Amino acid sequence: MEWLSKDSSCEAFVDNLESNDQRRGIKIASEIESFNMTKQQLRIIFKEKRKSLSLQEIGKFNDLIFNNFKKLELPFINCVHTYLASLKLCEPDTARIIRHLQLKNPFLKIGVPKIDIRSGILMNYYFDKGVEMIQNTFGIEEPKKGDLIPETEIDLILIPMLAFDKKGNRVGFGKGYYDKFLSHCKPAALKIGLSFFEPVDKIEDIITVDIPLDFCVTPKKNYLF
Repeated sequence: MEWLSKDSSCEAFVDNLESNDQRRGIKIASEIESFNMTKQQLRIIFKEKRKSLSLQEIGKFNDLIFNNFKKLELPFINCVHTYLASLKLCEPDTARIIRHLQLKNPFLKIGVPKIDIRSGILMNYYFDKGVEMIQNTFGIEEPKKGDLIPETEIDLILIPMLAFDKKGNRVGFGKGYYDKFLSHCKPAALKIGLSFFEPVDKIEDIITVDIPLDFCVTPKKNYLF
């Protein structure tokens, strides 16, 4: 897909989508942001919002997110951990962002998640073109085997999510894998979320083990927390 610049036509596209959401009867962020909602309530709403997006809408949103990501003032990144975006889950794309980071550092070390279902642990596996991939229990691609990268080496983490609030708290898929994983990363590691939708006002049931984002990139803007 051609990389689009964030021009007035793209911005108009985002505005039109919000109007379309209202016509389809789907709750959009601006309609729910004034309410406090639990993670489970938000999971239900935002899963439906994702399912409602067409491939054209997803493509446009990914273009805008990529362009906004490039505007972030990031330090030099030696090691990045990224989720592998699932089309089935309608997740924001990470591939172009990784290629962008590789242009800045050709020796960039890339880690991707591999989940141990029995222990509930997410491991950070080295990823390159030669790594054999398989589908896990959740239907998500992950390395079959390979080399682990210590969490303490990671400088930037691209975190999967369904929704986020104005304080940088996020709603994931409810398994807690990433909160456990993030607790082992160095405090200075940048935690960045990618979202097709704008933040809600407040996630009601945040607890102490929930680790907030440092940034979230949406089609409209970048959020710094």
